[in-house]
Amino acid sequence: MDLTPLIPVGRQIIETYGDGRFRITNVAHEGSVLVFPTRTLIWPVREMAALTVDSLAPIAAGAQAGEIDLLLLGCGPRLAMVPRDLRANLREQGVVIEPMDTGAAARTFNVLMAEGRRVAAALIAV
Repeated sequence: MDLTPLIPVGRQIIETYGDGRFRITNVAHEGSVLVFPTRTLIWPVREMAALTVDSLAPIAAGAQAGEIDLLLLGCGPRLAMVPRDLRANLREQGVVIEPMDTGAAARTFNVLMAEGRRVAAALIAV
């Protein structure tokens, strides 16, 4: 039985994660990534302490383009709090941020993609 959610054609799906890498729509990526509905970018953030407004600039640009309105933040092996000023900055851009561990963020991204939601994921590699 295939349990893979039905992802619309042309949309990203996170297939695997772990050992410091991801496999997204049949492409392997080393390190952390930003996953948008139609593309994946390498992301230089390796830990929550390096998370800044500038590091999430592509997310703000995606929101301004009407591509996303929800960001799933994969914080690494466990949930961490998002700094209040960063959360407020994203909110001003029209983006709601939901932090969770990276595995949960990857799985949730796939479910929301299957639902056709305007979601992106910022995933710190584990």
